[in-house]
Order: sequence, then structure tokens, then C-alpha cells
Amino acid sequence: MVQALRLTSFSHGAGCACKLGPRDLTRVLDLLGPTTKPQDVLVSEETGDDAAVYRLADGTGLVLTLDFFTPLVDDPRDWGRIAAANALSDVYAMGGTPRLALNVAGWPVDELPLELLADVLAGAREVAVSAGASVVGGHTTTTEREPLFGMVAIGFVDATAIVRNSTARPGMHLYL
Repeated sequence: MVQALRLTSFSHGAGCACKLGPRDLTRVLDLLGPTTKPQDVLVSEETGDDAAVYRLADGTGLVLTLDFFTPLVDDPRDWGRIAAANALSDVYAMGGTPRLALNVAGWPVDELPLELLADVLAGAREVAVSAGASVVGGHTTTTEREPLFGMVAIGFVDATAIVRNSTARPGMHLYL
């Protein structure tokens, strides 16, 4: 009898639990010092928002975000779906509409079959397509043991109607 592979057994943590803690991240960013940004950068890492926004010449905001993490479920297609929904939701959180996505994957080719990676990508593509976004490429790399997957999500927002963490006020509606 063949025992089913458990993707979560290849991870030191699950999903966002593997993120660098906020204090450590702040320390790293502080070590970089101030950055120079074009004036058309409307939202950046400085505000703790879900994505960056860049104003295009026509006044539209280009929304850009990246999320990736280790497996938080054992079903590869579900992991792909969750990762895609996570990345695309950051575009929605800014008030935008996702249009494009790029896959980013690290895969332990000596530990896990490539067919599982194909299932991860298929699940992600299903969610992207259902959101009206096209997966147009990406990047893969090999890892020693731990699989990683996520997406760059790209969308558009009216630059005058960006939803930001920094502009939230008491009494506003919060959708989860």
C-alpha cells in the first residue's frame, strides 16, 4: 500500500506562520536605510499596506504584490488555490481588480514528484482565471527539502480610490 505524501511534513511551519516577524522585518528594513522612490509611487512598504501602487500616465494605479509560503495543507491543488487567493486578495484589499499573475515556486525535486508541482500550479491557475487574471509566467527554483509557492499579482485601481490601511477610520466597514 502506497502512503500518501503529506506536503505539510516537508515544511518547518505552515503558510504565513513562516513569515519573518514584524519586529525582525522592521529591523532589516531599517538597516537598508531610506529609499528614493519616484513620485508616482502612491503606496509602498512604508505604510504596511497589502500591495504597492504606482500611478500610470493615464492616472490609473498599477497594483503590485507578491505572496509565497510553505504548504499549509496536504492537497497540492488546494495549496495552489489558497496561495493564489492570498496573493489576489491583496489587490482587492487595495480596491483594485487583478489582471495578471506570475507563479513563484521552489521545489525539492529530489523529495517530491513534479506532478505535485503541476497540481499546485493548476490550482493557482483555476483561482486566477476565476478572478479574471491570467497567469503569464513566473519563476521556479529547486530547494533542498521545503516546497514554496506563491504568486505575484498585478492589477489596476482608480488612483483616487485606493483603499489603504493608513486611511482606515472608525465606523468604516471591514470585509473579511
